[in-house]
Amino acid sequence: MNNIRAHDGRTPRLVSALREVLPRAVTLNVSSINGSVATVAVGSRELKVRWVGRGGLPQIRDVLQFQERPDVIVGSEISLAARELASQAGVGWVDETGAAEIVVGNIIIALSGNRQAKTYEPSWSPTVLGVAEALLCGVPATVTAVAKVSRHSTSSIAEALAVLSKWELLQTKASRGPRSGRQVVDPDRLLDEYADAVALQRPKAELRCGVLWRDPLVTVRELGEQFDNAGIAWAATGALGAAMLAPYLTEISGGDLYVDGRRELDLRNAARFAHVEPMDGGRLILRPFPTQFSRRTAGERDGIRVAPWPRIYADLRHVGVRGEEAAEHLKEVQRGTR
Repeated sequence: MNNIRAHDGRTPRLVSALREVLPRAVTLNVSSINGSVATVAVGSRELKVRWVGRGGLPQIRDVLQFQERPDVIVGSEISLAARELASQAGVGWVDETGAAEIVVGNIIIALSGNRQAKTYEPSWSPTVLGVAEALLCGVPATVTAVAKVSRHSTSSIAEALAVLSKWELLQTKASRGPRSGRQVVDPDRLLDEYADAVALQRPKAELRCGVLWRDPLVTVRELGEQFDNAGIAWAATGALGAAMLAPYLTEISGGDLYVDGRRELDLRNAARFAHVEPMDGGRLILRPFPTQFSRRTAGERDGIRVAPWPRIYADLRHVGVRGEEAAEHLKEVQRGTR
């Protein structure tokens, strides 16, 4: 069995995750733990192990800039892009889904893990998602401010703000007086939690359509004119939306558009007005607007309606390595860090 000698009677998460991916015959001894870094002996081999929290692309980039890189990074759910980056840098990785890739000396481990979908309370409703989008776009965390940019009732907005506060994504400045109100505790954490919830609550209705795709942006402009003529609200998201706000991908293989409607029949009607045919495997995907905020605040860039950037970020982040890279680029551009 693994022999874990944890300090202060604790077994840190990085040690527990590492233990889970090791064969039972291999011993694991902890020599030292200092915050997020541990020195462990796996068999006769000593390793520097660092906990990286969630384990997204930004966290791994930061770790790789350290003068003394760890041998292994451990996170709660290391993303595909982060895994690839660590592997390219020769750093092993492990996450709490049981996935791992470690090649150090005579230690070779490669496991796919058992990625369990996260579950959220029913409170992650479309209203809460819409309010989170508003806050990420810079709307003050007050009922009055959010009500101005959405069609939600003040009572539902107040409830959504209370839910986000309960999850410690918002904090109250002061309980009473002119300074009373809430503010976002950590924008990155709010964005991560929001994006995870989006991935689990993607609209079930979608319609794939066949289109000519020689120049995706030209195609989308032409489709948009048809939607506008029919009085159908629409907005680009995913790679198309990101191409307008923060170009990164050199090739766009498919397009996602939000349009008015809730059911597949509504999507088929929208496709009919745009003169495109439903087709299995089609490159154009029509989906219903997921929130009132996304619909009401879609902006326009060069003749293309574009969903709010947090929604585009969330839609991009879960479509593979390049998608996550494009999502992080979009975040950096929107926050003025690039």
